[in-house]
Amino acid sequence: MSVPKEIGHLVLNVTDVQRSTQFYRDVVGFQLSRMRPNGSGAFLTCGVVHHNLALFKAPEGAQPAQRGQIGLNHFAFKVESYTALQEAYGRLVEAQATIDHIVDHGMTRSVYFLDPDGIEMELFCDTFDTEAEGLAFMKATPGQATPIDILAPEPVRPAIPAGDYTTVG
Repeated sequence: MSVPKEIGHLVLNVTDVQRSTQFYRDVVGFQLSRMRPNGSGAFLTCGVVHHNLALFKAPEGAQPAQRGQIGLNHFAFKVESYTALQEAYGRLVEAQATIDHIVDHGMTRSVYFLDPDGIEMELFCDTFDTEAEGLAFMKATPGQATPIDILAPEPVRPAIPAGDYTTVG
């Protein structure tokens, strides 16, 4: 069976394309790769591919998603390091973004926040040096979301325990 290679990009409907573009560029750290001449859409990149995020003007009368409804819960973007995550947190606070929660998942440390339209996002950094170690931790643990003080020094990396949480049913 063929399988997807990667997640290509996310597209959000927003109430104000310019406001959201400025937020995702100036606060979150994306780069603008294209703005539609009529202002109805923007395409942003993490700097490697043509676009990772697209922002489209929502139709008139569109209703915001309600927390907990069926569909997308949140989406996440990876930053380079814990220091970069701390810096991003500082920009979010300065921009008066709503911080939802800040947690240590074991394989990642994460800052969850709301964008200008109330869409939940996550910025995270990896805890382990390799993707293989992060996956091994994920498979071996039942999951965690331990609150952390993002302004404190980086927590110690956890050990990868023996365990198997990969069975369905």
